[in-house]
Amino acid sequence: MDTTLIAALEHKLQQAMLASDVAVLDNLIADDLVWTMPSGFVSNKQFDLGAHRSGHFQFSKLDISDRQIHPFSSDCVVVTLQAELAGTLNGQPFSESCRFTRVWLQRQNHWQIIAGHVSQIAAQNEVTVQH
Repeated sequence: MDTTLIAALEHKLQQAMLASDVAVLDNLIADDLVWTMPSGFVSNKQFDLGAHRSGHFQFSKLDISDRQIHPFSSDCVVVTLQAELAGTLNGQPFSESCRFTRVWLQRQNHWQIIAGHVSQIAAQNEVTVQH
């Protein structure tokens, strides 16, 4: 599996998130998306697109680092990355570091995100549990 295509789709996703480009996001996100938020809330495509469409959620910064692409089969790829995020949520500014996991699946020659998870990265002085 050539990871170049997934890298290009990830870049396209990043640009669409920054611009709140709902049309592009609609194309990249599967209708049956399952997404887990840091709070534990399980979200879906309609919730995600609605947040961008309404303007309640807007990114002003989305800097990606440590992106790793893990092909599992010819039609399933997992992407992990770190992101420095900033923007507004319901008019309130936010800024945080997060880790993302996204599962890309190819169906009928079309790659889309079908599942994912985002976690906030603990501050340097917080205690973390290692397994």
